[in-house]
Amino acid sequence: MPVTEAVSTETPYGRYVTSDGWFVLNLEDALAVRNDEKGGAAYPLESREHPFRDVGVNVKLLSPGEPSCLYHSEGVQEGFLVLAGECTLVVEEEERPLRRWDYFHCPAGTRHVLVGAGSGPCAILMLGARPDVELHYPASEVAAKHGASVAVDTDEPDDAYSDWPGEYVPVRITWPFLSDES
Repeated sequence: MPVTEAVSTETPYGRYVTSDGWFVLNLEDALAVRNDEKGGAAYPLESREHPFRDVGVNVKLLSPGEPSCLYHSEGVQEGFLVLAGECTLVVEEEERPLRRWDYFHCPAGTRHVLVGAGSGPCAILMLGARPDVELHYPASEVAAKHGASVAVDTDEPDDAYSDWPGEYVPVRITWPFLSDES
């Protein structure tokens, strides 16, 4: 039985996929969401209503000093490819600089967070298996230097992010937002 093409909706902020099925989506045309205080902006390449069954995927845009999330580990594998700009990887209590085309393979159980670095924004392709269980947010001195650590270890995302600001809101971001020289 053939798989049908997904349905998408045009918004003032870009196109958003609203059903299951195959699709092609150019980031220049895609909806982006942003939290103005923490976490950067993201292109959620899957819809909240119909998330991909096996893998999560998005492109995250970070300004210098902006953490992508809180330092954490998951019970599943993830991968991160820096598409443009620079960022700092905090992994297992170590800092590593990453630049365009660097790939970070993150096996299950690896503590990590990415933080924007350099003189301008960076773009990171983020891929991961679906984490149904085993999220852990450990307190980290290294991640805390970047505003990316919980104060007390927890396995509860709601507790970990209780001091992060509210919801992400739609925004229009011109893509590509960086020059080819980044």
